[in-house]
Amino acid sequence: MKRVILDTNISEEIVSEYLDILQRPNLHLKSRTIAVITGRIYRKAKFVKPEERVSGIQPDPKDDKFLEAAIAGQVDFIVSGDKHLLNLENFRSIPIITAREFLNQFESNG
Repeated sequence: MKRVILDTNISEEIVSEYLDILQRPNLHLKSRTIAVITGRIYRKAKFVKPEERVSGIQPDPKDDKFLEAAIAGQVDFIVSGDKHLLNLENFRSIPIITAREFLNQFESNG
């Protein structure tokens, strides 16, 4: 089995959004589950501090933080399920792809 290691570039602003989402009552997550997820994020993610503000996503400017983190982290691509990001297709020559597209590329590169 092949193993791929990817850097997950994240900013404090992105973590804040993730924590807000995890605590939504409709998810019914136990505080222990939230703590485990949060711990993994802090252990595994590469934190970047975006120095440039962008306005690339007109329908949902809150998603700009993902583009800012991608620029700061000098990523090769952005993997997302967010329709606003996916509609861009790329940003400053950074391809924006779905998880399925990423897996297809990974599998085809053997």
